[in-house]
Amino acid sequence: MANKTQEVGGIHFPFPFTPYSIQKDFMAELYQVLEAGKIGIFESPTGTGKSLSLICGALSWLRDFEQKKHQEEARLLETGTVPLSDGQEQSPSLSSSCKETPDTLRPVGEPDWVTQFVQKKEERDLVDRLKEEQVRRKKREERLQQIRHNAQLKYAAKRMRQEEEEMERVLRLSREALAAGAAAELPEQPACGEEDLVLAEYESDEEKGAAGRVDQDEDGPEEEHVTKIYYCSRTHSQLAQFVHEVQRSPFGKDTRLVSLGSRQNLCINEDVKTLGSAQLINDRCMEMQRSKHEKSRAEEEKPKRRKQERRATCPFYGYEQLQLLRDQVLVGVKDIEQLVALGKEARACPYYGSRSAIPAAQLVVLPYQMLLHAATRQAAGIRLQGQVVLIDEAHNLIDTLTGIHSAEVSGSQLCQAHSQLLQYMERYGKRLKAKNLMYIKQILYLLEKFVTVLGGNTKQNPNTQSLSQTGTELKTINDFLFESQIDNINLFKVQRYCERSMVSRKLFGFTERYGTVLAPSREQPKLAGFQHFLQSLQPTVTQTSVTPVEEGEARVPRLASPLMHIESFLAALTTANQDGRVILSRQGSLSQSSLKFLLLNPAVHFAQVVKECRAVVIAGGTMQPVSDFREQLLACAGVEAERVVEFSCGHVIPPDNILPLVICSGPSSQQLEFTYQKRELPQMMDETGRILCNLCTVVPGGVVCFFPSYEYQRQVYAHWDKSGLLARLAVKKKIFQEPKRANQVEQVLMEYSRCIKCCGQAGGTVTGALLLSVVGGKMSEGINFSDNLGRCVVMVGMPYPNIKSPELQEKMAYLDQTLPRGPGQPPPGKALVENLCMKAVNQSIGRAIRHQKDFASIVLLDQRYARPPILGKLPAWIRDRVEVKATFGPAFAAMRKFHREKSVPS
Repeated sequence: MANKTQEVGGIHFPFPFTPYSIQKDFMAELYQVLEAGKIGIFESPTGTGKSLSLICGALSWLRDFEQKKHQEEARLLETGTVPLSDGQEQSPSLSSSCKETPDTLRPVGEPDWVTQFVQKKEERDLVDRLKEEQVRRKKREERLQQIRHNAQLKYAAKRMRQEEEEMERVLRLSREALAAGAAAELPEQPACGEEDLVLAEYESDEEKGAAGRVDQDEDGPEEEHVTKIYYCSRTHSQLAQFVHEVQRSPFGKDTRLVSLGSRQNLCINEDVKTLGSAQLINDRCMEMQRSKHEKSRAEEEKPKRRKQERRATCPFYGYEQLQLLRDQVLVGVKDIEQLVALGKEARACPYYGSRSAIPAAQLVVLPYQMLLHAATRQAAGIRLQGQVVLIDEAHNLIDTLTGIHSAEVSGSQLCQAHSQLLQYMERYGKRLKAKNLMYIKQILYLLEKFVTVLGGNTKQNPNTQSLSQTGTELKTINDFLFESQIDNINLFKVQRYCERSMVSRKLFGFTERYGTVLAPSREQPKLAGFQHFLQSLQPTVTQTSVTPVEEGEARVPRLASPLMHIESFLAALTTANQDGRVILSRQGSLSQSSLKFLLLNPAVHFAQVVKECRAVVIAGGTMQPVSDFREQLLACAGVEAERVVEFSCGHVIPPDNILPLVICSGPSSQQLEFTYQKRELPQMMDETGRILCNLCTVVPGGVVCFFPSYEYQRQVYAHWDKSGLLARLAVKKKIFQEPKRANQVEQVLMEYSRCIKCCGQAGGTVTGALLLSVVGGKMSEGINFSDNLGRCVVMVGMPYPNIKSPELQEKMAYLDQTLPRGPGQPPPGKALVENLCMKAVNQSIGRAIRHQKDFASIVLLDQRYARPPILGKLPAWIRDRVEVKATFGPAFAAMRKFHREKSVPS
């Protein structure tokens, strides 16, 4: 398909085909937002080519930005001076590395000659930095060009690694031969590999956390980060789809793109991948990197450290092959699967290879959590200063931020962590330094107090402990700390200790080793009791043998260390008092009870993103109502109103290809209002069935009906079955129900699709299928009901969240206290409830129209939809076409006319 370069407002936008007018508007507005360094909220309905608009608009801006930057650099290098005098600002096109100090404040009364000298020195330093950056860029371009044209380099890493492995094997044999004679003289050592479980000396609370982190590659000088675009979405499949769009765009051949993912997605070490769970893979990978970094030191020490050499290191983690893989990643656009295949071919780790390519990349594709969580962002080497962030599928951004930074721990996890850590301290206490022991005792104290505040005891089995007091209690952070009697503990120091000492990883290794008892020893009864206790906490897990696990024998995947979950809870407790709450949920037994941290102000974590970035774009198919983003996220993050730009475009379908109806009463004149008090009335459920029976007689193909909850869907289905309405529905449509299990969704969709296809070909009385779904369930997001799969979407009632939920009530109270109330506007808390409801509605009804030639009807069954404030929160492309029908007759006539006209072949 030939590329079509479009010019909009003097800007050239390469595009793979002639774009829709709304795509031109989208790209032009996006370009201006990035150029002006603003925050954009972009809404473009699914099926309008949003991904391509984002790609071509953003990369066109980056192309022009880099061109201006290089021109400015060339001019500065040619003149050798920088025009910084007279209060003029430096050109915004220069990189962040070149923006240091030109207009810094001078001491009052400083002589002019001093000011001029300092300014001249800064100008010379800037020119020197520009020269260094230009040399680095030229070297990188030459290196990548060489890789593009020299296929032999593709296998250089593989050959190099094979040579290294052979050399390591020879050296290992030599060392073993030399050390064999001295083995008898060595003092008694701990069990093989047990030194991995002992905490290293914790030197100082004030030391930088990066000093002990092995995730960061210590080899070679750090590369300068070029200006780039970070694109993030929710799932790996959505990211892969975006990468494929980049590949088929005009920018596919020349863009340096890096796909980031988890170790679980990118690891190519089969021994590690077979561990299964993400936590196990992360732990084993980190252990291997520690082994590699410690190996060179161990070889230089005395023979008493010989046992450390047995610890495995990853054969795919080497500086040279990672550098070669980095360059190959940058040469062409690759998704996660292609990156893994390239890593296997080059025998280099795709996880670390992709991260090393971040500084030179122009476009970095990554999951939500990696960008929105500060610690994960830092560990991945992501720097946001002066960069551009595009957040796609952002309709649930606030919920995502809240979920990432909330934490919940059960009474069972607290008791389990306490027992594990106590056993660990008893075994290794004599080998631990004083600071390690001090912090371990503090953590044990915290765990004990957490169990006590729930009403339990760490010395008893949580499964058999009944609590005298039950119910849910909500507290501020400070009140919870006082009630738990831990206000005298510095949680910041404890959190820092957990991060740097990696105590939870050591404890996990200890638990993994002694989940099955090793050879008999004087400690066996103690460890056997420990094993029995752990198994009693997890009664569903098959009892394991007390014999040692043989090397290579398949193991039952273990759960991650409970202390890791508790660390997240401890970190959450360091949040400012006004920004979060602690929920104490006391159930029948201690094991079922829990402590949950609820984040009330997600903006506190988003503030760093909008503060550091040059521009941020929040995009989605259905972003209405956008007031949540403006008020809860951006305003609370300190973003000025004038910096926020909203853009919403219509749909690519003709206006007459959609029929949105609000129906206020049914065929028997029953008023439709599905409140909690009325929706379970038999007459209300009967009326809903009669409406669907009528609709199914005139709608061809598939009808998707959304209910507000699984429980209500179950009640209605049972009532229809008993009254005979289900049999009447089945005359026209075969009935399917959304499964509760995620692994059954694909099968139901395949059968639903097959039924519609067969009915369309065979004819007969059954004209298609009816799918009963749930708002917020498996079918309401990410599933496409295009063409005959979704000719009509029916929304039964309004899916308001549970107003009695303690979390929602506290969030409402927080917004009422924090956000201003506009004239004539409902309280912010009430607006939150309405917005949550309408976001769910918009996601569900957006499942139908998926491309330009598609058509569908949308039926909203509830008279409350007719209220102007509610109608105003529908997407613009639906809102402008909505017809409110007070009675069912006119609504049914409009439906019959619409589908009769649209179903006639053109």
